[in-house]
Amino acid sequence: MIHWAGKFDGNEESLPKREHPEGYVPFKEAENMKSFAVIANIAAGVMILLLLGSLFLRVESAESLIGNSFFFGMAASFLCLVPHEFLHAVWLPGESYVYTNLEQGMLFVVGTSDMTKARFIIMSLFPNIVFGLIPYILFMIFPQLTWAGTMGALSLGMGVGDYYNVINAAKQMPKGALTYLSGFHSYWYMPKEKAAEITE
Repeated sequence: MIHWAGKFDGNEESLPKREHPEGYVPFKEAENMKSFAVIANIAAGVMILLLLGSLFLRVESAESLIGNSFFFGMAASFLCLVPHEFLHAVWLPGESYVYTNLEQGMLFVVGTSDMTKARFIIMSLFPNIVFGLIPYILFMIFPQLTWAGTMGALSLGMGVGDYYNVINAAKQMPKGALTYLSGFHSYWYMPKEKAAEITE
């Protein structure tokens, strides 16, 4: 079930948490939300500039860049921010909570149930595919769809934090491990039956 938690109060202790299983390992990631937000926003800016640069090279006419289509795409990308988090939440098993933290330019979702590595990666990428990659590819095929290219470029750039999570999971989680969220951080552990197989 998905819950709208509203504005995050800045206190990580107020976020949903769970008891850690035996042998849990924290992901090697940013130590606090503030430092993570700074890094993510810089990376997002660079990515958006690169994607918009490609858009400018592909666009059919200068008029479309200053017309309603371009600005409609910008508006659409911002309107997708909250639905983006709900698409994450759809892939989270059990209870999930959607938060806003607009002062630091972030929205995020927390769910404390176990996930496989594959499910975690799909959960992280799914909204970026729906709101970013698909519209951007459509624009590349049909360059008259400037709004789709603009929406895709901005949505892909704003998903930088999700790509960071995917990289962490891909690099740090061994085969057969499960991952979960607790507070603002991600953890993984090896289920007992898998751990027993490894030690045999």
